[in-house]
Amino acid sequence: MNRYLELVDIINEADYNYHTLDNPTITDQEYDSLLRELIEIEEKHPDWIVDNSPTKHAGGMVIDEFVKVEHKIPMMSLPDVFNEEEILSFDKKIKDEGIIPEYVCELKIDGLSVSLLYKDGILVRGATRGNGVIGEDITHNVKTIKVIPLKLNEKVDIEVRGEIFMNKNTLEELNKEREKNNLPLFQNCRNAAAGSIRQLDSKIAQKRHLDNFIYHLPNPRDYGLNTHSEALEYMKRLGFKINPNNKVVKNIDDVLKYIKEKGELRESLKYDIDGIVIKVNDILLQEKLGFTMKYPKWAIAYKFPAKEVLTKLKDIIFTVGRTGIIIPNAVLDPVLVAGSTISRANLFNKDYVINKNLKIGDIVSIRKAGDVIPEVVGPVVERRNGNEIDFVMIDKCPMCNSLLVKKGLVDYYCENNDCPSRKINNIIHFTERNAMNIDGLGEALCEDLYNFGFVKDYSDIYKLYEKKDELIKLEGLGNKSINSLLDAIEKSKLEGLDKLLFGLGIENVGQKSARILAKNFHNIDNILNAKEEDFSNIRDIGPVIAKSLYKYFHNKKNIDEINKLRQLGISMDYVGIDIVENTSFTNKTFVVTGSLDNFSREDVKLEIENRGGRTSSSVSKKTDVVVVGKDPGSKYDKAVSLGIEIWDEDRLLEELK
Repeated sequence: MNRYLELVDIINEADYNYHTLDNPTITDQEYDSLLRELIEIEEKHPDWIVDNSPTKHAGGMVIDEFVKVEHKIPMMSLPDVFNEEEILSFDKKIKDEGIIPEYVCELKIDGLSVSLLYKDGILVRGATRGNGVIGEDITHNVKTIKVIPLKLNEKVDIEVRGEIFMNKNTLEELNKEREKNNLPLFQNCRNAAAGSIRQLDSKIAQKRHLDNFIYHLPNPRDYGLNTHSEALEYMKRLGFKINPNNKVVKNIDDVLKYIKEKGELRESLKYDIDGIVIKVNDILLQEKLGFTMKYPKWAIAYKFPAKEVLTKLKDIIFTVGRTGIIIPNAVLDPVLVAGSTISRANLFNKDYVINKNLKIGDIVSIRKAGDVIPEVVGPVVERRNGNEIDFVMIDKCPMCNSLLVKKGLVDYYCENNDCPSRKINNIIHFTERNAMNIDGLGEALCEDLYNFGFVKDYSDIYKLYEKKDELIKLEGLGNKSINSLLDAIEKSKLEGLDKLLFGLGIENVGQKSARILAKNFHNIDNILNAKEEDFSNIRDIGPVIAKSLYKYFHNKKNIDEINKLRQLGISMDYVGIDIVENTSFTNKTFVVTGSLDNFSREDVKLEIENRGGRTSSSVSKKTDVVVVGKDPGSKYDKAVSLGIEIWDEDRLLEELK
């Protein structure tokens, strides 16, 4: 009960700050999470529901500076959904009522809801949603928005509803002007639009060049209309601006296709959208489905995954990498970012934490770098309360207690080769997909096998078949899973020299370098007999990698381990694909950015290198081609500015044939 009452107070305060003061104190993502928790509690304990619960009204309070107006038909909000499963559940609930629906899909504009009232075709009132029943009269500002007609094409009494918003380029120009005048900048288009429409002086709103889309007619049957799509067309005929991206679809599969298509176009739009609205098209079916206390049952709003969200930095802990490097890691309150739940993030090194000004207890901004890797952007300093704890770098290994050694400008290392954490991480790395590719031997099992004494070195992995009867004692391992694991271990023996070289975890030798070495030396004996200059003379190897290689392959312990692996039947020869000369790729440098439908980035790089090309992680004047997938980001912009050739995925597939 205490948590429930706490949620009521938090959400009501957030509603007031957001809807009434236009000064949001928490993000949409935080608000959605709190509201969903509240709804779940109320569903389990309906007797707890209090009169001021946020679920009993839609929106916030009304400020006193504007005249209050009543909406004869309440302006209800829509229930938010966040994934495909919830969309399919919405469709199923409708079909369970014996209805086979046709849907209208619309872009969810990130702006401010408005009601427009006309008498004899003349605009007489514009009002905000307010709390859904009582709004605020903003007619004087609405009249300054050029796309909103002051007189309709027909003499009709009508109320329509839509969204007032600001275009991205308008916001950019507005902020430039505010910066010149030393005024605070608007954070986003929605805040700018809301702040503009609530100005007492209409001249200020007029200068902001606001825009508007109309998307709803509350009483369409009064005008002889039978579907929502007909209502949209009717309002368009009257002179209202209707979003051209609206689409009638026949089934839920087409809804999902629409969401995917518009999600990909999101960044190219002139205005901000934060989701897709899905409505049953047939008005009679809408009436049959009806309403809950707060929402219509015939419509939902799918919200795009947040690209950057806020959460709490609960702690900073330290882990030991396979090379002994000490890595600070952020421990976060779990948060949904771009479709997945994030609870940890790499903080790289001491200087990274200090330069970001991070403190334990901070509210921090999180995003996915390249839409894949969780990244801590920085703290929200203004939300500090004085209880935060300064970051302190450790001086001893968190696993073996050895004194750490600083190497270079920023990195600290545990140099104890027998440090359990280093040994475990080496074994994990050896088994990974891009190394020896032992399916079923994941991080947790590697750790268990080490801790229980089954595996201390790479060669021990290939002796596990001798301990099959003992393995059954490990929790989670049955006969079937053990047999599958042993089969995967046996299969990995044939992975070849390039995978082995990468799996050995040689300092500075990555997947690309391992592949180059394997192609040039063909077998392990040639590598063992090579001099340091033999390595450095190879293109893309260089002196740093050459030194690491020579040092590794002249260490007796490493040579003994390689010989053990050889005796156990692990392939020491290059079994990869020789370079196929292709003029589209040979001697050209490629950068891959964004996500691709048919390839992982590593697969693309392998295909390019197998055709004589080179790959790089950064765009420069030396780059020949940039391969662009979805959400390419700044690398695409840089390629355009430098005039570099750009391929989409279709072009890449064509060239690979």
